[in-house]
Amino acid sequence: MFEWIKHGKIFDPRDYPGRWWLHEFAQAPATLILPDVVRVYFSCRPAPDPQGSYVSHTAFVDLDRHDLRKIVRLADEPILPLGTRGTFDEFGVYPVSVIAREDRLYAYYGGWTRCESIPFTVSVGIAQSLDGGVTFERLGPGPLITSDVHEPFVISGPKIRHFNGQWHLWYVAGTKWHRIDGRVEAVYKIRHAVSDDGLAWQRDHRDLLPDVLEADECQASPDVIEWGGRYHMFFCFKHSVNFRDNARGYRIGYAWSEDLVHWHRDDSMAGLNFSEEGWDSESAGYPHVFELDGQLHMLYIGNQFGRHGFGLATARSPSP
Repeated sequence: MFEWIKHGKIFDPRDYPGRWWLHEFAQAPATLILPDVVRVYFSCRPAPDPQGSYVSHTAFVDLDRHDLRKIVRLADEPILPLGTRGTFDEFGVYPVSVIAREDRLYAYYGGWTRCESIPFTVSVGIAQSLDGGVTFERLGPGPLITSDVHEPFVISGPKIRHFNGQWHLWYVAGTKWHRIDGRVEAVYKIRHAVSDDGLAWQRDHRDLLPDVLEADECQASPDVIEWGGRYHMFFCFKHSVNFRDNARGYRIGYAWSEDLVHWHRDDSMAGLNFSEEGWDSESAGYPHVFELDGQLHMLYIGNQFGRHGFGLATARSPSP
């Protein structure tokens, strides 16, 4: 079982006024390890428009590598502008997962657009950076992975990894939309794809994890690390309805695998639960686990889907 020491919330967008794109939210934190800092990409929102609709941007904060609770830099602007009119990412770039390859960085991201009969749909895009991850540019205006005959709905939440000479992408795929009390909600499950070059992907088209809450359990943010001779997946899951601002929202789950294909779910091993009070007393989600100098750390969001920032926890011992 993993055990985590919580360090509390370490970034709150309300502490940095004056940036039009950073009104609130700091969602889906994900790291890029640099020599002197740990860069954390996160998704945020400006104030809503007059109709109450939001857009999502992605930016970063740099944490002191020797004290991850210390912020040494906040991005001056989002890493990638929103897509042009009619493109798949016109209304949002969220979430983002960054990986180094040769002389550049690649960002795999969820691109959002608004819809008529449902609130939104999402596809996965790709962008590259030539300046060390400060800014990115799209490889093209369209999505890299989008709905197909087997996965007709939302495709989002990409997490890119490279294991044993092959590229792996964990993501979530929508399985249905349902209307409850006049509100349309998505159901989504964790899926997996592999690639030899990071561009052409072969999808498994199957759910990786069994449900524990209900048949329409929503699963998100699959984050996989290799540690101690085994693959570990941290993710979050919630009820499909009545999950806002209460304990039916996201909590952190766990599964392990020896081959990246067959996963054994045991949420009791995740080790990070709600706090008795404060910013993560009702929800904990979008875990990102990373190794730094032999120590495991986790970034995660709390109540209200990360409206007021993300926090940090450290594994109690160097190994699980």
